[in-house]
Amino acid sequence: MILSDHIARLIEEMLEEGNGQAEVRRNDLAARIGCVPSQINYVITSRFTPERGYVTESRRGGGGYIRIVRVPMTKNSYLMHFFHAIGETLEEAEAKAYLKNLADAGIITAREANLAAVSLSQKALDKVPPEIRPAVRADILRHILMMLML
Repeated sequence: MILSDHIARLIEEMLEEGNGQAEVRRNDLAARIGCVPSQINYVITSRFTPERGYVTESRRGGGGYIRIVRVPMTKNSYLMHFFHAIGETLEEAEAKAYLKNLADAGIITAREANLAAVSLSQKALDKVPPEIRPAVRADILRHILMMLML
């Protein structure tokens, strides 16, 4: 198992035990796992994000901690969050990451994510001038999200 997966699994267990809330002391968790505290930070900032339904708060100092709270979201609020997060342009890798997060959250199926990814791919947008492909891709994904909200 990859170290970051192990760290994420431990934090998820802490969240389950704490009914959706956990206080993580970086140094303590790093010592328990046998890694450096920056690896704990990496996992928290990359996997416990608002896009995935988490709010984090940190307190610095000797008794410092990072509080992670799982925020329950309705399907439409989750989709609306993604809608606003997209921005004016979107690269193919970013689109795939959004779709994976939606599938991981159970908002869309893996098959739907794959179909959308294909429609947002460089190959599918081959006839669109290269300089506007990222803007077209963002527009298409926003339209997909709007349809999912119906």
